[in-house]
Amino acid sequence: MAELSTVARPYAEALFATARDDKAGLEGWAVLVDELAQVAGNPDVREAMADPRLGDAQRVELFAGLVKTSLPQAARNFIELLVQNDRLLLLPIISSQFIALKNRHEGTAQADITSAFELTEAQVKDLVAALEVKFGLKLRPHVTVDPSLIGGVRVAVADQVLDTSVQAQLARMRDKLAA
Repeated sequence: MAELSTVARPYAEALFATARDDKAGLEGWAVLVDELAQVAGNPDVREAMADPRLGDAQRVELFAGLVKTSLPQAARNFIELLVQNDRLLLLPIISSQFIALKNRHEGTAQADITSAFELTEAQVKDLVAALEVKFGLKLRPHVTVDPSLIGGVRVAVADQVLDTSVQAQLARMRDKLAA
């Protein structure tokens, strides 16, 4: 069976091309696609969409009815296409790929910053400024606190991880001593 991300990629690319040319803009579409992904990711919705008693039109109406935002015609057409091709439940993967395409287009990325302690606004701003120079991208920080790091921070940008936490330093020291 094909990898789900491979199956989802053409849908994400087509949606991105549509969103890029739409008056709502990429940001509006990103919010909508995220909402669609959240609805599709709900276990009850997944079960309902797999019900063989429902026809395609009923699935589209049911799914569209669960979305809080008013759906533009292009989004409704996209949902219909996903239902017809039995790909509606791929929406969470399509959403993450859409966001990656949007970020690449805008020259931005999300920086997942995990800190051992709560960071102030000024600390986050300084850290993001230094990271933007290192990664060469405009970063949007997403900060979480994880006391198990003991001290320091762990930053993940796309597929790159910069781990300066005390926990990681202790693990490196342990590995060197055991070698």
